[in-house]
Amino acid sequence: MLTCATGPRRGMSAAIVRLACLAGATLAVVAAADPARGQASSDGSALFALPALRVIDTAYIDRTANACVDFFQFANGRWMAGDTIPAAYSVSGVPIDMRNRNELVVRSVLEDAAARRQSLPASNTEHKLGTYYATCMDSAAAETHGVAPIAPTLAGIEHLSARAGLMPEIATLQMMGVNALFRYTPTPDLHQPGVYLAWVTQGGLGLPDRDYYTRQDTAAESIRRQYASHVARVLVLAGEKDDAARADADRVLRLETALADASLTLLALREPSATDHPMSTAAFTTLAGAVDWPVYARAIGLTAPLTRLNVAEPAYFARVDSLLRAAPLADWRAYLRYHVLELSAPWLSTPFVQEDFAFQRIFTGARETLPRWKRCERATDAQLGEALGDAYVRKAFSPDARARARAIIDNIRSAFRARVLQLSWMSDSTKARALAKLDHVHEKVGYPDHWRDYTRLAITDAPFISNVVAANRFEWERVVARPGTVVDTTEWRFTVPTVNAYYDATKNEMAFPAGALVPQTFDPAADAAANYGSLGASWAGHELTHGFDDQGRHYDADGSLRDWWAPADSAQFTRQAALLMHQFDGYIQVDTFHVNGHLTLGENIADYGGLLTGVRRPRAGARP
Repeated sequence: MLTCATGPRRGMSAAIVRLACLAGATLAVVAAADPARGQASSDGSALFALPALRVIDTAYIDRTANACVDFFQFANGRWMAGDTIPAAYSVSGVPIDMRNRNELVVRSVLEDAAARRQSLPASNTEHKLGTYYATCMDSAAAETHGVAPIAPTLAGIEHLSARAGLMPEIATLQMMGVNALFRYTPTPDLHQPGVYLAWVTQGGLGLPDRDYYTRQDTAAESIRRQYASHVARVLVLAGEKDDAARADADRVLRLETALADASLTLLALREPSATDHPMSTAAFTTLAGAVDWPVYARAIGLTAPLTRLNVAEPAYFARVDSLLRAAPLADWRAYLRYHVLELSAPWLSTPFVQEDFAFQRIFTGARETLPRWKRCERATDAQLGEALGDAYVRKAFSPDARARARAIIDNIRSAFRARVLQLSWMSDSTKARALAKLDHVHEKVGYPDHWRDYTRLAITDAPFISNVVAANRFEWERVVARPGTVVDTTEWRFTVPTVNAYYDATKNEMAFPAGALVPQTFDPAADAAANYGSLGASWAGHELTHGFDDQGRHYDADGSLRDWWAPADSAQFTRQAALLMHQFDGYIQVDTFHVNGHLTLGENIADYGGLLTGVRRPRAGARP
């Protein structure tokens, strides 16, 4: 289980003012940093000069609002009145400000690497980084090549003439990064978390969630029609005739609808036991023999036989089995062709890019595409993140900043411990196990202590989509044989410039990338109160609480999925969680659309716990 936080809105002022009011304190004003100040490294040299951000920005406070009636309006009212969402974005606020800042650092790293790459050997990591970015930025080459770079892959799918060829083809496409049929992922064993176990999970849908296929309301029906039209247009761009493309789009929608019908909902997936189905590979063959595990395993590069795996959604794989046996090969060819194009479209010629964006904007609301450098920067960070992480921290995050951030996180852990000790509703036995889990929470701050080895990654001056596929295959080959091996506890799930944090229950760890440890979350030069309000309560307290939310509480100190709660304590937790669900069910998001308090329960518990941890001393009988 992975849970993440993206932080409050611009200026963090909503969270800070709320904390100050709850604590009975006066809002401390922290002046903006000098725009030319930059940061200082441990050796005294100037780091990369960055736009200044504020930990608290009083300019956005609406002083006409009553802070004890509507904190959000008080803290953010003037910002809400004057801010607009940029055309290329779906949101505006703190995460966008911070990400824009970080992207400037990443861009400088990538442009330096691109300029130097010709003077470096092909085996050099900086050469690979620069070449990856440079080929992405080569828009002229993308226009010249069009669909040609993926033509051999599309031709291979077209030549599929027997069912025996389906699984080897699907395996090959998955290794390329294509979203085909299901996902294979080596993940910590839920019952022996120190060892990797092979997981197979539902996937392979072109729409963002299975409910788009299964809902029968007018909005969902409209989206399905738009999706079919989009698939047809993409197939036409790849060379199909109009009538054939429309027929193939219907095939894709029909096949994906069958998969969606058997997929678990997002709400069902929140229950850890719902995806806990370890079984022998022999049992999996009985469940879904058409997957042909031995053939699939060899095709994806598993050289040692596996005897056990976790089949996260057995009903889904029973449906996969029936479709592999009965769905027409023409349906499978259309489905696989489209998903290759889905992966490739953002990096092909302009008509593909425009069609991909036109469809995605239905869900994002963005009105224009990001600048190409931002799209290329994000692609490089996603696929070669640790290759640029070292350069990022040298430019923008000093060892001293790391140490200061860690001190705040450690102090929040101590405050969390004090709150647990004061809980009157929790029995001593459960409390002892909770404290043991808290003591074992591993924290990662800033950046990895050891960077990933990219020696086996081959990046060339070929069309960029070829490098995308090469990077995907490199990552696949890096992890494919992990089942049965010891879990790498040093590995990060996020890249260094990421504006986010996470708690991972199977490793009982929380991580705070350097990209999230900048103003407006954390500033070594700011007042301690501001840093504790933002990094402390809104991030560290939030992530710690995830270890004990409605999902995290099912995992013990070692990351094993087991019930360590006394029955009465578990029942009390459930009763109080139901109150929070009911509260959020009453909130309206847009028009008449209500929040689903059950679906958002984990984040709501983490927000509440983070605020309580950072805001005041615990008292006897404190609530969770």
